[in-house]
Amino acid sequence: MIILGIESSCDETGVAIVEDGVNLLENKVASSMEIHSEYGGVIPEIAARAQLEYIVPVISSVVDEFSRENKSGWDAIEGIAVTHGAGLSGSLLIGTLAARTLAITKNKPLYAINHVEGHVYANFLNKEKPVFPLLALIVSGGHTQLVLFNNHFDYVVLGQTVDDAIGEAFDKVAKILGLPYPGGPSVSKAAELGDPHKYDLPKPKVNGEYNFSYSGLKTAVLRKCQSIVGADFQLSSTLLPQMLSQNQKNDIAASFQKVAVEMVVDKAVKAFDTFSPKSVVIAGGVAANSKLRTELAERLPIAIDYAPPYLCTDNGAMVASLGSFKALLGAESADPKRLQIEPNLKM
Repeated sequence: MIILGIESSCDETGVAIVEDGVNLLENKVASSMEIHSEYGGVIPEIAARAQLEYIVPVISSVVDEFSRENKSGWDAIEGIAVTHGAGLSGSLLIGTLAARTLAITKNKPLYAINHVEGHVYANFLNKEKPVFPLLALIVSGGHTQLVLFNNHFDYVVLGQTVDDAIGEAFDKVAKILGLPYPGGPSVSKAAELGDPHKYDLPKPKVNGEYNFSYSGLKTAVLRKCQSIVGADFQLSSTLLPQMLSQNQKNDIAASFQKVAVEMVVDKAVKAFDTFSPKSVVIAGGVAANSKLRTELAERLPIAIDYAPPYLCTDNGAMVASLGSFKALLGAESADPKRLQIEPNLKM
């Protein structure tokens, strides 16, 4: 089963072709991240305009590359999968309309994909495939969740963030420290040069055994920075970067990352001990964080085959993989004339 996947939920335009959910045949991603980095975060209107600019060329490039290996071209592609939520409305609309149009004009079934669920399926493109039941730790700029999958499409959300996602906290801390966007790689790089035990930061308490909270930790970093420079809470955060030394920034980054990672790893280990899954996967942009990967590997009694970093961030391959499994297992396809975006779609 060969499926074309389209991902356009935010600032990446991802298109890929996957066979049987596990074999990645083609994969391309165009990103507008450099534009957004000038503003310190994603600007929805700019992201949507970039999606409009990239979507047709990226689809054409992927299909052309596929056609060089498979002379049947579009005839060999058996379906189309597209992220229709969650994400930014304008960005989602571009990818969804492109997929709907292709499904109609090429007479292909269309599969609607949940963006967050799709991240988990990037792991099925690894050399070692996950086995059910599996525990998924989903960590990104918009989501922090622990999900237990009993089988394909049969899952239970054990816990999730009650406020900020872990990736959002990395971005906010990067801004406090005057580090470039996106914050995940910037904070991680600074943390490598810092002392993770230099500053004592709290682990917020939250209702729900497997729920998370990062709003308090983010605020604690701000207050710690204000204290370091001898200012009170009224000092604007925009003035802090120039008042902190590079060593102080590195130590704060390391101390923050230590606590942020421990929070998700603690809950993941607890869930593993309770539910005894056969596999554990991490998914989402923060899954590329080397500290998180190391901590999980050290504290879990089973080996984890991590997805490569380029499959942790938004991409069409994860969408095509999930779409392939939907097609193979007889899931209902969407009506290409009626499929709507769902910006606030939940798992």
